[in-house]
Amino acid sequence: QVQLVESGGGLVQAGGSLRLSCAASGRTFSDYDMGWFRHAPGKEREFVAGISWSSFTYYSDSVKGRFTISRDNAKNTVYLQMNSLKPEDTAVYYCATDKIYRGLITTKRRSYEYDYWGQGTQVTVSS
Repeated sequence: QVQLVESGGGLVQAGGSLRLSCAASGRTFSDYDMGWFRHAPGKEREFVAGISWSSFTYYSDSVKGRFTISRDNAKNTVYLQMNSLKPEDTAVYYCATDKIYRGLITTKRRSYEYDYWGQGTQVTVSS
């Protein structure tokens, strides 16, 4: 059974940084795409960043240049380094993965393209 556990959220001032981690278990981590989404109150869940099994990375326009997604296959963990944080980045952040072994689709920006989700970690950015 695939399990994803996020950590690293917290309260930070605008302009600060946080690094989120997502530890995966239950299958061979390196063969699957991973993604980060966020959900703010009153808004729909939003794609943030993705990394393919081959380590191709892509981002939403709202975080490009500020956030960096990476993966450490030896540790079965995906990271989201968040710099220059803004109050509008406040949300619950979720990591996700899919069921497709070494998928051919380069980018996955839709929630329905992912099959497994973590429980989320709260990020709050104060102004």
